Amino acid sequence: MNVTYHLHKLQKNPALITRIGDDERGKELTKIFSSLGVCTDFFQFDHDHETGKVYANMNAAHEVVYDIVKPVAWDFISWNESIQQAVSESEYFIFGSLAARNDVSKNTLFQLLESANKKILDINLRHPHFNKKTIEGLISKADFLKVNLAELELISDAYFNYKYLKDRSKALMNKFHLDMVVTLGAQGAIFFSQGKEYQHPGYQVKVNDTIGSGDAFLAGLISKWLDNSSPESALQFASGLGAFIAGKTGGCPDYQVQEVNDFIKQKEAGN
Repeated sequence: MNVTYHLHKLQKNPALITRIGDDERGKELTKIFSSLGVCTDFFQFDHDHETGKVYANMNAAHEVVYDIVKPVAWDFISWNESIQQAVSESEYFIFGSLAARNDVSKNTLFQLLESANKKILDINLRHPHFNKKTIEGLISKADFLKVNLAELELISDAYFNYKYLKDRSKALMNKFHLDMVVTLGAQGAIFFSQGKEYQHPGYQVKVNDTIGSGDAFLAGLISKWLDNSSPESALQFASGLGAFIAGKTGGCPDYQVQEVNDFIKQKEAGN
């Protein structure tokens, strides 16, 4: 949802596949996205399960700890021809691992992956909502993997005995034939693609909360890919958008693209 929001703010044309309850939260979510002009054609309605809820709490290290309620409507996303067609006609299909915690949504996801073009996996390893077999299956279907450092360590430790970030990343990419980006929070990000490595040190910002900053980063990266920007330019903009959002409240604050560009210019100028 957050990635969809930011891609829309970046003037792209995203659509969100999800399932919401027939309740006030579901109606409000649909209303918000419709008012923004974001495509809601692929919102499914569930009369038996409530709209998804997540309780987020910030710890002393500005890290967010999540309580992800289950079961909820998005655990029961059902396959149909309209979402299959939407995926097959899209340039990128962005998916997360949390959607595979329940067999219904998991089976739909794997079916959609069969007809997707470029497949981008944004891993979300939240205990107890994952297992090795499912994560391995999802990674094997992906073309591109986004992970943070903790997720990289957890995944790579299941296969390799490497200590350093670059060794872990390259071994994982070779095993699954991937391109990859590793986000490092305030320390920036490293992007590995086609045997090359690109790094951005990140931008320092007074953190308000980190909710959605990684999603903003991914949206920024994809938006620049859609613009055929260079890897360096894409990584710079993604890092800037992620830092910009970390300085705001909530994962989907209102902003204009020019604000992000101005923020990056100021940071590059040392202000």
